[in-house]
Amino acid sequence: MSVIDDTAPARTTKRRRPSLAQRMPLGWIVPVAFLVLWHVAYEAGWINPTLLSSPVQVAQTLWESMRDGEFWDNLGMSVRRWILGFLIGGVLGLVLGALTGLSRFSERMLDSTLQMLRTIPLMGLVPLFIVWFGIGEQPKIILIAYGAFFNIYLSTFAGIRDIDRKLIEVGRVYELSPLQMARRIVFPAAMPQVLHGIRLSLGVAWLALVIAELNGASSGIGFWMQQGREFVRVDIVIAALVVFAVVGKLVDVFVRALERRLLGWRDNLAKEM
Repeated sequence: MSVIDDTAPARTTKRRRPSLAQRMPLGWIVPVAFLVLWHVAYEAGWINPTLLSSPVQVAQTLWESMRDGEFWDNLGMSVRRWILGFLIGGVLGLVLGALTGLSRFSERMLDSTLQMLRTIPLMGLVPLFIVWFGIGEQPKIILIAYGAFFNIYLSTFAGIRDIDRKLIEVGRVYELSPLQMARRIVFPAAMPQVLHGIRLSLGVAWLALVIAELNGASSGIGFWMQQGREFVRVDIVIAALVVFAVVGKLVDVFVRALERRLLGWRDNLAKEM
């Protein structure tokens, strides 16, 4: 993984097997309790059905949409936009983060501008992108890429600048070339923060997708939610929100698993918990 792996004796820290209490799905307690409370409140008449549908009705709407294929068409379009926008923003964030992290000149040249752009809200860009690019796919992808860019940029920059100087000294002692130094020390050492930035960026890109599809889209989960709002179908709006929440959670689980796999060499407190 890094030069440390090649020079230091391999550590054989054995991960402790989780106890029964640790394997319990505690994270499901709050969502399930919320669903039960929601259902009870609806059945008891404490909720205005015009403002909030029952969880059963939301589940039925979701199921019917899956059966007629509308759900899968919209989900597929949303995921394509999300992946494409994230890839564009993520690659740019990695490249510019590495460039400014490794070069003081590049930092002075670019970082101030990027920090100013970072403070512009996504919603404020929507009308401008529509004027510039129309209401096709282009402004949506650009908006998602814009949302995904900054967390990866900042994490890559910080990950490189926070590298322990002793590791760099080890590389110099071994007379590594700049390319070897980057491949065997800089990028492995910065990887924890980069992955953390990727995790955050995936979430922001998903939020940007919602904003993009609520403005001029003719397909996608956001468009489906927009239709629910226009026809005063609260069940559709809530079903779309559930889809956004579930997909976001699945992506977070995937990135966490990727972190554990790629960063398994770290001997940190997480292995004791």
